[in-house]
Amino acid sequence: MEMLRRLQAERPLVFWLVLLVGFWVAFRLLIFVAELILGPFGLPGWAPLALVLVGLVVVARRQDSR
Repeated sequence: MEMLRRLQAERPLVFWLVLLVGFWVAFRLLIFVAELILGPFGLPGWAPLALVLVGLVVVARRQDSR
C-alpha cells in the first residue's frame, strides 16, 4: 500500500494508468465469470453485464448504509 501512495505522489500519471487498467481487468474478469455461470441458461448476451452491474449496485448500497 505504501508503494501505491508513493507512486501516486511521485508519478501520478502512471498511478492513474495502473488504476484504470486494474479496474478494466477486474471488470472483464467479472464479466467472464458471469458468462460462465449464466451460459448454460441460454439468456441474452447482455445478461452477464446486467448481473455484474446489479451486483456492483448492491455492494455500493451496502457500503453506503454502513
